[in-house]
Amino acid sequence: MMLARSIKATRIAPLRLLRTVTTDAASSHADKNSVPTEDDKKFTVNLSNESFESYMIDGPSTELNVSKNELKKMYSDMVTIRRMEMAADKLYKEKKIRGFCHLSTGQEAVAAGIEHAITPDDQVITAYRCHGFALMRGASVKSIIAELLGRREGIAYGKGGSMHMFTKGFFGGNGIVGAQVPVGAGIGFAMKYLGRPNTTFALYGDGASNQGQVFEAYNMAKLWDIPVIFACENNKYGMGTSANRSSALTDYYKRGQYIPGLKVNGMDVLAVKQASAYAKEHTISGKGPMVMEFVTYRYGGHSMSDPGTTYRTREEVQRMRSTQDPIQGLKQKILEWGIVSEDELKQLDKEARTLVDNEVKKAEEAPVPDPTSKILFEDIYVPGSEPEFMKGRTLEETYYYRA
Repeated sequence: MMLARSIKATRIAPLRLLRTVTTDAASSHADKNSVPTEDDKKFTVNLSNESFESYMIDGPSTELNVSKNELKKMYSDMVTIRRMEMAADKLYKEKKIRGFCHLSTGQEAVAAGIEHAITPDDQVITAYRCHGFALMRGASVKSIIAELLGRREGIAYGKGGSMHMFTKGFFGGNGIVGAQVPVGAGIGFAMKYLGRPNTTFALYGDGASNQGQVFEAYNMAKLWDIPVIFACENNKYGMGTSANRSSALTDYYKRGQYIPGLKVNGMDVLAVKQASAYAKEHTISGKGPMVMEFVTYRYGGHSMSDPGTTYRTREEVQRMRSTQDPIQGLKQKILEWGIVSEDELKQLDKEARTLVDNEVKKAEEAPVPDPTSKILFEDIYVPGSEPEFMKGRTLEETYYYRA
């Protein structure tokens, strides 16, 4: 009898349909006839039903209101990021850039989409794949490339390099895996403490998602309802290890357990924008933190020293480049919707190319820092708060601030 009941219960149990977030960069739709002639007037774009997966929340609407100007700016931003990263790649191979260098080619939609959903008063902190975020937060191409080259006019005066870039509203660029996540929670706490209606994006990669400090930050953020968005950029590989070989649970947006989560098509800048705006509204309305997962892909290796082909096939990379590219996806749509003509789009490409090329040239011409102790020790303390001296490696290297 018990066996029969068990079989009967099994038969009537509802089926759970599993849905996977797409990485199709051109999955959105709009009625071309509804696109206004005015550049600043918004119209409705219907995102794919596979743009999001939610956990403990309803999730954002798939109807995005956007203007022609916004679409053109998002396209230009992504093209500029890619052109800048390609310039960095070239300079590194020419041995003009030394040390670590992590490029975000293929992941441009995440940085651009987030920036178009927030304000300059919101805060962002990320790991070492940070050049695109620095640019979106207001840094110039020249200051970023000059920093990579170790020049005095770099964004960190040539002392930070690829992994340490900072500007207003952007707290880096951090080299220690996962360490920026609790710092991001602290920045979010500051926003709440100061009574500011702003959120903080604390970004990290799938490779950093298993760090203990990430879960400690989750706990504190939920305990105090901190307005912070823990955003995992899941590009499928942590260095050379695939996500399913390193993580028991690869649904990173569910990792918060008691924190709502949202998985997003990170190759579609429009989906990223919509999801990021939703997450911001959630966190600043007193509901506490959110965990996001942007499903994306990097075309290059983990860093410049990694060819990126020993743990994945060339065919896989080529398939993503040819079918899922965020820039080509948006390009296809803005042409399809009549936002710009082919000639106008070529002009946007030319403007981005000219901007980056000119800025790179200026960065290469910028002077290197003077090799003096004064330059070396000048940025450790806020001016006026320096101690009497700073110890060097030896007694002779001790630097006296007020000598």
